[in-house]
Amino acid sequence: MKSMWLVPMLLALFVNTGTSQPSVKTGGVQMISIDGKYQVWTKKVGDSKIKVLLLHGGPGLNHEYLECFESFLPGAGIEFYYYDQLGSSYSDQPTDTTLWTVDRFREEVEQVRVGLGLDSFYLYGHSWGGMLAMEYAFKYQQHLKGLIISNMTAGIASYLTYVNRLKAELPPATLETMQKYEQANDYGAAEYEEILFSQVYSKYICRLDPWPEPIMRSLKHSNNQIYNFMQGPNEFVVTGNLLNWDAWDRLKTIAVPTLVIGAIHDEINPDDIRKEASLIPHARLLMCNGSHMSFYDDQNTYFDGLIKFLKDVDAGY
Repeated sequence: MKSMWLVPMLLALFVNTGTSQPSVKTGGVQMISIDGKYQVWTKKVGDSKIKVLLLHGGPGLNHEYLECFESFLPGAGIEFYYYDQLGSSYSDQPTDTTLWTVDRFREEVEQVRVGLGLDSFYLYGHSWGGMLAMEYAFKYQQHLKGLIISNMTAGIASYLTYVNRLKAELPPATLETMQKYEQANDYGAAEYEEILFSQVYSKYICRLDPWPEPIMRSLKHSNNQIYNFMQGPNEFVVTGNLLNWDAWDRLKTIAVPTLVIGAIHDEINPDDIRKEASLIPHARLLMCNGSHMSFYDDQNTYFDGLIKFLKDVDAGY
C-alpha cells in the first residue's frame, strides 16, 4: 500500500528540485526552474567556448524543428543549447493565459541564462524567437557577446502589410475562398487549411516537398493555445496580443555584434530585414535564397553565414 502514496510524493519531490545531481549524466538535458514553480527543458549539444542559446518560434512550437543545427554547429566547434519555452512540449504546460506575454517570456529567457550559467554568449532567435531575442537584447545585452535575429521583422504592422500583399498575389478564386472562411471565422475548415499549406506555406514557410521530418514533428507538438492567444489563427491573420508589437525605434540601442538573417521567399519582407540591419549599429546582413526556414531550403548559405559570424565575433573581427 505504501506505493500508493510514495510514487506521487517522489514525483513531486523530483519536479520541485528543478536540477539533476551534477554527477548524473543526462545527455546534456537540464531542467531550469522558472518563477520558482515551473520547469523548462534545455539540452546542451557540443562543447566549446562559443556558446549559443536557441530561441524557437511559434509562439508555442518547440526546439524540434531546429534539429538540423546539430548537422552544422558542433562540427564547426560551436556549442549550442536547445530550450523549449514554457508551454512548449518538453517543458511545463500551464494553462494560465496571463503567462503568455512578451515581457514574461523575456524574463524567462533571463532565468534560463542564469540557470545554465551562460554569460558572454550568443543569443539566436528564429521568427517569434527573433522577436524575443530583440526584447532580451533591449534589456539584458550586457550578458551577450552577439545576437542573431533570424527571419523576423521589427514590427507586426509592417509584417501584416507584407503578408496581405502576398495573399493578394494568389489566384482570385483561391483568395475568394480564403476570404469566405475568414469572414466566417472558420479558420479550421479543411479546405482553408489545405490552401494555406499547399499554396501559401509551401512558398513562404518551407519550399521543400515534403517538409523535413523535424518540422512536421514540431508542428504536431505545437501548443496551439499559446499560438492563438499571442499570434492568432494562422501566420497570415494576427489577432493576438502581439498585434501592436513594434521595436523599430529601439533597434538603435542594440550595441552588440548582430547578424540579421532573411530570405528572398520569406513571409517576412526582405526589405524589413535589410532595414533592421541598417538600423542596428553593429549588424551584418545575411540574405538567403530560401524561405522562412532557410536553414532547410538554403542550408549552405544559412549555416556558412551563421558560422562565419560566430567565429568572426569570437576572433574579434
